[in-house]
Amino acid sequence: MAGFFKNLYNKVANRSDVDWEELEADLIAADLGVRTSLEIVESLRALGRKISAEDVVEATRQHISEVFPEDRANLDLPEDGQPLVILIVGVNGTGKTTSAAKLARLLAQQGTSVALAAADTFRAAAVEQLERWSERLHIPLVKGAKNADPASVCYTAHQQAISNGTQVLICDTAGRLHTSHNLMEELGKISRILGKQDEGAPHHTLLVVDATTGGNALNQAREFNKAVPLSGVIVTKLDGSGKGGVTVAIQKELDIAPRFIGTGEEPEQFEVFSRKKFVDQIL
Repeated sequence: MAGFFKNLYNKVANRSDVDWEELEADLIAADLGVRTSLEIVESLRALGRKISAEDVVEATRQHISEVFPEDRANLDLPEDGQPLVILIVGVNGTGKTTSAAKLARLLAQQGTSVALAAADTFRAAAVEQLERWSERLHIPLVKGAKNADPASVCYTAHQQAISNGTQVLICDTAGRLHTSHNLMEELGKISRILGKQDEGAPHHTLLVVDATTGGNALNQAREFNKAVPLSGVIVTKLDGSGKGGVTVAIQKELDIAPRFIGTGEEPEQFEVFSRKKFVDQIL
C-alpha cells in the first residue's frame, strides 16, 4: 500500500468511529481538492453502516481512479506529416527544462525523430542546461542569441523541423510566475507564431508542475490554461513520498489530464502516466 493510502488506513484503523470532519480535512490536505474529498466522504456516509479502514481506502482509491480518463497512448503524430509541436510551460523550479529533455529522450527511444528548441532566451543558464541535455542525449537543439525573441526561436526551430522532416519539436519556454500578466501574454504570442506555419501548432501545450507544491499547482494550471489552453500536465518530483494528489484536483476541476510523470533526476525516471500505477504505487 502506497504512502498516502497507508497513512489514511492507519488513521482510521486506530479509531472506533470515523471522524468525518477529520477525514475530510485529511483528504483535502492530501491535495485531492475539495470536490473530490467531499464526494469520498459523502459516498462513505451513504453506506449507512460502521465504516472500516478498508472501506475508506477502497472508496478513496475508487474515486481517484474514476477521476482520471483511460490511460492515453503516446502523443500521436499529425496525419499530414507535419512535425508534432509540443510547448513546455511552467513556473521556475518545477523541472521544466529537465522534463523537456526527458520527454525528448522518451520519444527518441520509441524511434521518433526529435528536436529541441531553447526558447528561454533571457536566462543563459537555461540554454546551457538544455545544451548539456542535448549533447548527452544526442538530440538536435535550436537556440537563438541572448535576449532573442522566444517566439522567433520557436519559429526558426519549427522551420528547420519542417525542412528536416523531424517528427517532433519540443519547445522549452522560460519559467514564469502564473501571476505575471506580461510573461503569460508572451506564451500566447509564441503559440500564435507557431501557428503561422501550421495552424495546428502547437499541437500540445504541457504544463510542468511540482507535486510537492500542493494546491498551488492547481492555481498554476488554472492561470496557464487561460493564457494557452493546456492539453496535459507533466508531474515532477513524484519520488515515492506519497505526494501528487494535486493531479486529481487538476483533472477534476480543469479536465486537464496528467500525461507524463517524473520520479527522479535520471533521464530514465520519466514515463507515460498510468492511472493504475499512479493509484497503486505512487499515491
